[in-house]
Amino acid sequence: MIAAIITAAGRGTRLQSNISKQFIQINGKPVLAHTLKSFQDAFRINNIYLVVPEDYIEYCREKIVKKYNFTKVIEIITGGPVRQDSVFNALNVIPKRCKIVAVHDGVRPLITADEINMLVENLVMLNKQDLQAKGVLIATPAYETIKKINDDHFIDMTIKRSQVCMAQTPQVFNFKELVFAYKKAYQDNFYGNDDAGLMERAGFKVKVIIGRHENIKITTPIDLFLAELIMRRDGKGK
Repeated sequence: MIAAIITAAGRGTRLQSNISKQFIQINGKPVLAHTLKSFQDAFRINNIYLVVPEDYIEYCREKIVKKYNFTKVIEIITGGPVRQDSVFNALNVIPKRCKIVAVHDGVRPLITADEINMLVENLVMLNKQDLQAKGVLIATPAYETIKKINDDHFIDMTIKRSQVCMAQTPQVFNFKELVFAYKKAYQDNFYGNDDAGLMERAGFKVKVIIGRHENIKITTPIDLFLAELIMRRDGKGK
């Protein structure tokens, strides 16, 4: 079984809206509905586990999952205080027979079903080539000059752009190893920036697959504007 965890438990305030960003309408549908459709359409994904704030569970069930007929959504799970806790809540619900799990931000609605399938297929091939490689993630190359700075904001060094990328989601892992990495993080009282970071510190290798800059995360009002433009250009939405 291949599962997907969609994290949509955040309550971001940078959009200056009284509606959580994952439920804002864009091109005729909530942001989260666009995201879920890509995973519904990805033939490599069997089951979807959706993580949302507790007070939005019934809303998501009626107004998103049932309304748009997302049949792969097996369970809607209560999120935790931070994203790491939300993902762990979902990992504890997914059956142990699961082999691969994809973790994705619910507010990245421009990911495509083809990209999701490609990441899963890359992990399957990678598992056969390298016993320590247990994950893949999609990322984009840096297109600005990268400066490493100190605490006083003076430049320490200039980093080669060819050695830097900006991590996105989905991030796709072998299920058993991801659970191990999460448990180790909690044992060490460690909170990371993303799932790949937990896998790295647990000793596993994660490969980067170069993706598209258009796979943006909806965080600010300009992101909403850009996402709608991209959707209209690509015919994604209504």
